[in-house]
Amino acid sequence: MTRYPMAPADAAWLRMDRPTNLMVVTSVMWFDEVLDWTALRALIQHRMIDRFPRFRQRVVHEHGRYSWEDVEGFDLEEHLHHVRLAAPRGREQLQELTSGLVSVPLDHDRPLWDLYLVDGYGSGCAAVFRMHHAIADGIALARMLMSLTEDPEVEPVAVRAAEAAGDASSSPLADVVAHELLEALVHPQRLAALAARPGRVLDLARTALADAEALAQLTVMPADRQTALRGVAGVRKSVTWSPPVPLDSLRDAAHLSGTTVNDVLLAAVAGALRAHLVRRRSPVHDVRAIVPFNLRPLDQPLPAELGNKFGLVYVPLPLSTPDRHERLQEMARRTRRVKDSAQGLVAFGILELVGRAPQLVEDLAIDVFASKGTGVMTNVPGPRSPVTLAGTRLAGTIGWGPTSGDLALGVAMFSYAGTVTIGLCVDADLVPDVELLLADLLTELDALITPALAAP
Repeated sequence: MTRYPMAPADAAWLRMDRPTNLMVVTSVMWFDEVLDWTALRALIQHRMIDRFPRFRQRVVHEHGRYSWEDVEGFDLEEHLHHVRLAAPRGREQLQELTSGLVSVPLDHDRPLWDLYLVDGYGSGCAAVFRMHHAIADGIALARMLMSLTEDPEVEPVAVRAAEAAGDASSSPLADVVAHELLEALVHPQRLAALAARPGRVLDLARTALADAEALAQLTVMPADRQTALRGVAGVRKSVTWSPPVPLDSLRDAAHLSGTTVNDVLLAAVAGALRAHLVRRRSPVHDVRAIVPFNLRPLDQPLPAELGNKFGLVYVPLPLSTPDRHERLQEMARRTRRVKDSAQGLVAFGILELVGRAPQLVEDLAIDVFASKGTGVMTNVPGPRSPVTLAGTRLAGTIGWGPTSGDLALGVAMFSYAGTVTIGLCVDADLVPDVELLLADLLTELDALITPALAAP
């Protein structure tokens, strides 16, 4: 049976699995009408299984190395699970179902994904998709899921093979600096060409310096401040999500304040976390959000091998700023500083090195880097217009990437058809009042949006 080497970054996610924090991406889609499950099966086979081999391959671990191996006699039905919601079959029951699934490990003897077909959600149905992070990152998964739709305004995801083994497996520093310099040393004629371009040499030097500076910042960054949001993670998780928030109102608030939509959302999260800590009589300190960002160009087709291609940055949230409008301005200043940093690229390179290290070293590294933040916050762009899946209109969707180490908080934001849905996935013991936390977040958003609505 043919085997395919696993990229180091993907192997790192595979080995991060812990019973208290599984490295599984969970997405929920819901529909106001009943979906044709037979038609969906055909779409999954044609547009997912046939296009992306990882969904029909299992993980093999031999001689300290991880590989992907085709499953002989792959059976799609083994990955499809039909369930029915209990009465009254609303959003609360769907959230309870999803909360229970978040803590269920995937079977490593077969391809690392499952799809739950949920009957009886209101007047329609829902689907819960679970996929191990070793297969792909959240943005790649979102693009792949949206490629299942048949709407003309959503371009199907074209597939290309990786140009070389380990398409996303070399560090940004090696790609940008070391590769070009080594090529010049091996081939004297390229060295002469490089010497004739002093500007390029300076660019390479600046890149190396920026990466080294970002690496130093990450290394010396202390653990995040202790609050009620931090502790030893347990197995039980709770998820919830908001009603759709109009994207135009967020844009208006951002325009009025001279910030961005992302700044408004993060400022609302900071305000909600502040209210949460005050309610729990916890010390209120600024805390860091671990924010993934995409490194794969969105205008290029997904590779057939999928994989992980994203960086991580630590964004300090201004919880200690009591006034919400001042908090928004401070949030904007902090995100601007982070945007100018090479921190995310360096973090991707570190993840690849961790993927090559012994398990003990990886465990220590993950604990250290997870300790530098308090939660993971993602913002994934979806289709701008409504889409249909197997002939049925998608009413809404949300999804969470995993939290590593003992992190207890995941905040997800997904834009779709002119709205943004905000979802929370938390450790049920460390954050026991997730619905109150969501209510605080929506209160903060409303307060930031209202001045924009009142503006002439």
